Amino acid sequence: MKATVAICTHNRSKDTKEAVESVMSSGTDLDDYEVIVVDNRSTDDTAAVMKALQERYGERLRYVFEGELGLSVARNRAIREAKGTYILFLDDDALAMPGWMEAIVDVFESDAAIGCVGGRIDPVWESAEPDWIPEEHRSVFTILDYAPTITEMEAPSIPYGANVAFRRELFLDIGHFREDLGRRGGKLLSSEESELIGRLRRSHKVYYTPHGGVRHKISKERATRKWFLKRMFWQGVSDAVRREDRSAFAVAKHIVRLLQAVVSMLPAVFRPKAFIRQLVHICYRNGSLIGILRYGGGRS
Repeated sequence: MKATVAICTHNRSKDTKEAVESVMSSGTDLDDYEVIVVDNRSTDDTAAVMKALQERYGERLRYVFEGELGLSVARNRAIREAKGTYILFLDDDALAMPGWMEAIVDVFESDAAIGCVGGRIDPVWESAEPDWIPEEHRSVFTILDYAPTITEMEAPSIPYGANVAFRRELFLDIGHFREDLGRRGGKLLSSEESELIGRLRRSHKVYYTPHGGVRHKISKERATRKWFLKRMFWQGVSDAVRREDRSAFAVAKHIVRLLQAVVSMLPAVFRPKAFIRQLVHICYRNGSLIGILRYGGGRS
């Protein structure tokens, strides 16, 4: 089988239905593909909604229930279940654009050394895009427009999980997603993709294509300063867990930078974007310290 589209979901039956429908109607010429929905311990009507979709799409759509909560757990389940040569991960709140699947597969088949391919991610704001978001932090909302042409992504740049694909066989060599990273319930842990892609880059290349695009929904709840700063806090936690550095030097470094950010807030009070930037630093450093002291006890 050429491709497996994997959609991992938790309590988003409506969004997941729309994601599946977008793939099925994306206009691919590929005949040998499947779509797997991994239900990560949902308590809503996801199972019933997927059953109805299976009646429409038949064996091409597979539904798998994963009882252990965690996005990385669900992704690893998708990897084990997949039959395709390439695994294309699509977030449950994303919509595949026409030609998406084929565009991703074409990049893989242009060079056997390419192990990972990411595509463009356009935002679909439920409310208006906030004007207070610093440009350098728009990526926090899973927005990606890396280049106008197909190109290699050089480290540290990576594709984002809403639209990222891998050669399935590589997981036998590099291992799976770390399950101590990635979303888990209300915890906005992340960095599972950057950690995995870091391992992949030791032997394979990472590419980007603007032609394999998706549209990513951004709810009005996310378009708030509260959510944004919470997300930056958890990014600090995630990076600390990923680095696995619990030394006294690491703790001291984050304390010093936290204090620097607090001091820098004073002259930024009357400049909204500058003030937000300092709050970002404070939240991130707080998260880094929590990640070292509370979550740094080892991998799950």
